[in-house]
This record gives sequence, structure tokens and C-alpha cells, in this order.
Amino acid sequence: MSHHLDSPLARQDPRLDVCDLYVFRGERGTVFAADHSHSFAGPDAPKGFHPEGRYEIKIDGDGDAVEDVTFRFTFGERDAEGGQTFRLHRVTSGEEKSIAEGRLGETTDLPCGGRVWTGQAGDSFWIEPDVLHAVGQAFQHGTTVDLTGWNPDKAGNLFAGHTVYSIVLELPDDELRPIAGPDGRIGVWAQTSLATDSGGWRPINRCGLPMIHPLFTQYDEDLGDRLNTNGPADDIRIHGDLIRSKVAGVVRAYGTAADPEAYAQTVMERMLPNMLPYRIGTKAAFTFAGWNGRALTDNAPDVMFSFAANTPVTLGIGRESVAPKPRGEFPYLPLVERD
Repeated sequence: MSHHLDSPLARQDPRLDVCDLYVFRGERGTVFAADHSHSFAGPDAPKGFHPEGRYEIKIDGDGDAVEDVTFRFTFGERDAEGGQTFRLHRVTSGEEKSIAEGRLGETTDLPCGGRVWTGQAGDSFWIEPDVLHAVGQAFQHGTTVDLTGWNPDKAGNLFAGHTVYSIVLELPDDELRPIAGPDGRIGVWAQTSLATDSGGWRPINRCGLPMIHPLFTQYDEDLGDRLNTNGPADDIRIHGDLIRSKVAGVVRAYGTAADPEAYAQTVMERMLPNMLPYRIGTKAAFTFAGWNGRALTDNAPDVMFSFAANTPVTLGIGRESVAPKPRGEFPYLPLVERD
């Protein structure tokens, strides 16, 4: 899983879980897509978006790992037919401005020339459960990835046919360039929060790069919760030593680096602060050659597992295992009938 049901706190209400974050080139500009409320949580789990939650897409343009602009979604109560309304606010320097209202399943145009869609969609992500759990065990215990008895010819996608509730925001380049650095680079993350009885907001889930939680928290659930409580700017200070230690243990077990600690330092500094990098106006590609956004069909598990372990780790499946398929037109995700 990318970040599906990745911590005890997120599993308390899957509507507030951030399953995946994608950033890629669309028809009108840059697309930000965040998935929530995975059907893997089971038929009795609440559906849609939490009416007391905040769903935010945060963008850093100056490289300090602090958001320069936030696009904040809030949702109304789910009606008898499964519909919900939403409001979208743009937040900069403490100033919050309402820029759109709409309903699930409908495209809403924005004054800036962008557009937004929210609703139920097929999950574009794929994962092989045996490899997933073997990777988690390796990084928990500092061993090689033990796939004894696993037959890649029988590999299957755990999430084939499953659904998510997605937020898709497409913005024209002119809206983003004033935020971005001189080379057009931005860092992006998605975050959910829940209203508290005291009037504040409790952070529930955060997702930037894919596969951070599957690598490091499958068997360390306390860390799974703790990774969601701070902002990216504090990632290295709070979590850096632990992530470095987990990576060094696996690399040492494989013997693929002369200095496992130095390699682990490189991995940690690449993964943290945990933001998805993207250069505005370019084609997204999350690959072995580099990380520039993330397209809906990028093979994030193979890339991240192999990079962290410093040895090839493959799922034995790819984009062919996804059903239904992503689309070439807005909102790009595979659409399904709402449950």
C-alpha cells in the first residue's frame, strides 16, 4: 500500500486517511490528486469525506518545507443518496479566501481558469501483498527482504477493483509560478485534520512521497502515528535518525554499500522533508531516474523499495493489474458509480 490505512489513528476513520498523492501535467496545467476513504476498510466503514474534517493540499515554493499556499477542502454531511457538497478555500499568509463550491461527482470551474472534481473513483495504485509485508519486515528488523516461497508468476494486485474518494484540483501554470522557485520547482503534500471539541484541529494523516509508511511503519505503528503529527520542516530533526537506522540495517544485511550508514544518510536526506517534488510545466515521472511529481501509472513501489534497500525489489506486477484504468481527460481518475 502507498499510505492506505497506514496508522492506528487513520484507521479509526478511513475517510481521513490519505491513500495516495499524485501531481502531474493535465490538460489545463498542473493536477493535484489526493485519494481518501479506501474501500479496503470494509463495507461497514463510513464512506465519502468527513464533514468535520479538513482536506488540504499544501505547496511549498521556496524550499523551506513550509507551505506557501494551501488549498483547503471542507465537506457537508453525506445525504441519503451518498452525495456531499464541498467548499474550497485558498489560504496564504493566514488569509483564507473561498474560491469554489460544488458537489461530489461534478466538475466545478475556478475563477483562475482551473477546475476541481471530488467523488468516488477506482484506485490507480497497485501492490503485491507478499512483497509488501516482506519489505516491512526487512526494514523493521534490519534484514534482507525474504521472499522464500514467493512465486512472482502468481503475483496479484491487492487493490484491484477497489475504490477511493478523490479530490482532483487542476490549476493553470500562471496560478502556480508566483509560488514556485526560479526553476519552477515546488514541494507538495496532502494533509487531513479533524476538528476538536476545543475548537482546534488535530492532524490525522500526511502524505508526500509514496511508500514512506509501507517501508518504515508496517510493524512500528507508533511511528506511523508520529510521522503524521508534525510538518515536513521538522521531519529530519524528529524522524531522521530512525529512518537512517532502518535503511542502514537493510543495506548492511545486503552488503551492497561499502558504508551503509553513508548510504542511509543519502536516502534519509532524499526522503525527508517528506514532500513530493515537481517542476511546473513538465511531464511527471516518478522513476529510478528521478522524482518529478507522480503520474497515475508510475511504479512507485518498485522505485522506493529498491532505492531504500539499495538492491532490486520488484512486485512482479505493474500498471496492467489496475482495474478500472485511469483516463486521459479530466478528472483523469477511473470513474465508478458511487456506492
